Amino acid sequence: MAPGTPATRIYSKGKISLVIAIFVVAVVLIFFPAYRLFFAVSVGLGLVFAAIIYLRNKYSPVKEPEIDNKRPLGL
Repeated sequence: MAPGTPATRIYSKGKISLVIAIFVVAVVLIFFPAYRLFFAVSVGLGLVFAAIIYLRNKYSPVKEPEIDNKRPLGL
């Protein structure tokens, strides 16, 4: 971008951003069929890892003595 050129930015927060993101993903999934497999594999892996982390923390939570450095920044 050239100096002195105003940057084009879209400011949106909260629910509007979520709606825009869902719309963009839906458009990409509709118009690019090859992306569907990638999206399905990505969502599947994300769900598997989320379930593993959730179950590990549910049945084996981190105990207070297991935490080595409780004040990493020294504050």
